[in-house]
Amino acid sequence: MKLDIQEILGFLPHRYPFLLIDRIVEFEPTKRLVAIKNVTINEQFFQGHFPGYPIMPGVLVVEAMAQAGGIIMMHEIPDREKKLVVFTGIERAKFRRPVTPGDQLRIEVEVLSMKTRAGRIEGHAYVDGKLACQATLTCAVVSRVQEPHPAAEEPAAAQEAVKAE
Repeated sequence: MKLDIQEILGFLPHRYPFLLIDRIVEFEPTKRLVAIKNVTINEQFFQGHFPGYPIMPGVLVVEAMAQAGGIIMMHEIPDREKKLVVFTGIERAKFRRPVTPGDQLRIEVEVLSMKTRAGRIEGHAYVDGKLACQATLTCAVVSRVQEPHPAAEEPAAAQEAVKAE
C-alpha cells in the first residue's frame, strides 16, 4: 500500500512546519512502513542549525520515525479523528551520519509490539542507502480532546471581575 501527502494528512494531525513525512512507499498494516522525507534548504531549522553547515537536527529525524510509527497506529484506530498517537520514549538512539539539504530520507519502521493504547517500533533512517539514524520508540494513544489549562482560564475570570466592578 502507498499513501500520498493528502492521505498522510488524514492520519497525522501534524502540519507545516512539523509534518516530516512526504510520502509512504510501502505499508504493511500492523507490521511495517517505509516513508520518504525530502529534505530541502527551505526547512526552517536550517536557518540556525547550523549557519554555513546545515544539518537536520537528529531529534527531527527521530520525530520523522515517530510520525511514521504514528501512521501505523492510527491506521488501526476506527475513531482516529478523536485520538492522537503521542511519542512517549526513545531508546538506543544512534546518529550515524548527518542529514543535509538535498537528501532524501528513507524512514523504515517495524512494529515490535502494538496494543490498543500503546506501541513500540524500531526505526531506521537512511540517506542514499546508508544508515543515518536508528532508534527504538514507544508511543501511546490518547484522546484528542484537550482539557482547558487552569492558567488559561484566569485572564477571562479576571476580565469578568473587572467588568463587575
